[in-house]
Amino acid sequence: MAENAAKRLKTSADGGGVTIGTHNGHFHADEALAVHMLRQLPAYTSASLVRTRDPALLATCHTVVDVGGEYDAAQNRYDHHQRTFTTTFPGRPTKLSSAGLVYLHFGKALIARRLGQDESSDDVGVVWRKLYESFIEPLDAHDNGISAYDTAALEAAGIEKRFSSGAFNLGAVVGRLNANWNEPTPADPAEAQAAEDARFEKASTRIGDEFDLDLAYYTSAWLPARSIVQAAYAKRTQYDSEGRIMVLEGPAVPWKDHLYTLEEEQNIDEKNKVLYVLYAEKPTPDAKWRIQAVPLTKDSFQSRKALPEPWRAARDEALDGITGVPGGVFVHASGFIGGNKTFDGAKAMADKACTF
Repeated sequence: MAENAAKRLKTSADGGGVTIGTHNGHFHADEALAVHMLRQLPAYTSASLVRTRDPALLATCHTVVDVGGEYDAAQNRYDHHQRTFTTTFPGRPTKLSSAGLVYLHFGKALIARRLGQDESSDDVGVVWRKLYESFIEPLDAHDNGISAYDTAALEAAGIEKRFSSGAFNLGAVVGRLNANWNEPTPADPAEAQAAEDARFEKASTRIGDEFDLDLAYYTSAWLPARSIVQAAYAKRTQYDSEGRIMVLEGPAVPWKDHLYTLEEEQNIDEKNKVLYVLYAEKPTPDAKWRIQAVPLTKDSFQSRKALPEPWRAARDEALDGITGVPGGVFVHASGFIGGNKTFDGAKAMADKACTF
């Protein structure tokens, strides 16, 4: 099984004597992250790194990523460039890069260590899938030249980008650490390779830091929020007979992913999907309350039903006069969020917004 790959390794406890091989030359985010992920496991903690395309040198390495033309987990070979390679993450369409391959086989071990649970636990599986979709899959797509959208369909529909999304993405985090074309290079080949390897190590640490932050977030914040959102979702009809208002009675937690999952699992009709989520700004009795419109998707700027247009950009007493609800604080100009001084006020705003 892929998730048990870490258990098969027969190495010293601290990874002493283990060598990871990858290619030299221009480096990319996928092998930089693959190396970082491996080094978080006990078997690779002290692993050395060889960057080369020499088959003879690669043959001496315990584990090889992103080079060698071979994918064979039993032999610790994780390349994706061969013509016959088609492997994807379970249930996802994107062809894997070397980072995706390492995550496929070792990701559960990383998560299990963080959670202090067995790799077979449900919690590990939930985070394994979520972290792939949110972090690893975009990197796999970037390395394999796969667009997030069907470019042919966009062109046929006449849809053009309104502005550049910029160059800062997961690939750029690593790519910009390669030497520029006009930077001086040591004349001595060994010195030149050492300088390049130092840049790679910096890049691996850089992308690794981003991965570690996401791993920490999904295990320590996102996952614990799951049960809180489940409880709030189960009680939603107490606040609205059609289930359109969900109230987080405790702390404000990351709720979007969990809400979408619950609605999908229960095959909820569109008319009964949650439109507004209410939560306190801070965990104190006198806290103000927020009313947030549920976006169409997690990353969408469009809401299922934005707060009413006449309310937008209004504040304080002016907002009270428009809504007829006392205690108003604000409504954002786009209508995606608003606030009231009390829960009852926020609830009344949600009731009116549902029927507006």
